[in-house]
Amino acid sequence: MNQPRTQRISNAFGSAAAHYDEHAAVQRIVAATLAGLLRQQPLQGPARSGERLRILEIGCGTGMLTRHLRSLFPDAEIVATDISADMLEIAAQGGDTGAHFMRMDGEAPDFEGPYFDLIASSLAFQWFIDLPSALHRLYGLLRPGGSLMFATMAQRSFQEWRAAHAECGLEAGTPLYPSIEALREMLADHADAFLFEEDYPHDFGGASGLLAHLKGIGATVPVEGRTPLSAGQMRRVMRAFDTAGGTCTYHVAYCRVTRVG
Repeated sequence: MNQPRTQRISNAFGSAAAHYDEHAAVQRIVAATLAGLLRQQPLQGPARSGERLRILEIGCGTGMLTRHLRSLFPDAEIVATDISADMLEIAAQGGDTGAHFMRMDGEAPDFEGPYFDLIASSLAFQWFIDLPSALHRLYGLLRPGGSLMFATMAQRSFQEWRAAHAECGLEAGTPLYPSIEALREMLADHADAFLFEEDYPHDFGGASGLLAHLKGIGATVPVEGRTPLSAGQMRRVMRAFDTAGGTCTYHVAYCRVTRVG
């Protein structure tokens, strides 16, 4: 991420940290689903006996996935990172995770590999500027047999909100998320990889509810270069969205890459 955008994202999530969990119903479901995949994923332990599993979490937020990780891997060394210091503070207060919390931009990790047996992330990678390069760097932090498992937003996310803008002859400020085909292409170079997708339609009760949700989780930084709508334009979009039913979809891709050799 370039620094100005990184700081804006950090500030937005920091402002939302105290009330994030109240608005994060879909995020909670995605974290639990990712944890279920991890439960089914056999991890290759450290080569040296007696050494603990090493787990890195990218974008831990308030610790939703972190708590699952501790439950799944009670003896592991967990490093939970986030770009927002305020989010980290909430996560550290949220239960006995036994994790080491560290402020870090997941797109530019402060580690050298191979080091980790598992790198996990739930709904953070969509904020990266260059996802393929980030995946390459994170893959390099895995020990042989280690896995990178993540959930990220995909192309159909917020399609109803985009459609409401298009109906008004406008373009949404929502970031453009990769297609499933593009994500598969990013994973194609790896011998041991899989991807599957899920749609999570959620009734926000209309445009006001959707906007309150996005503000509540800190997802308020628009795509780079987008000019904010005028008040009149926003009212038109909100009416179009409400007329269409007030439901919006999270399209989530669950991905795994395992380092072979």
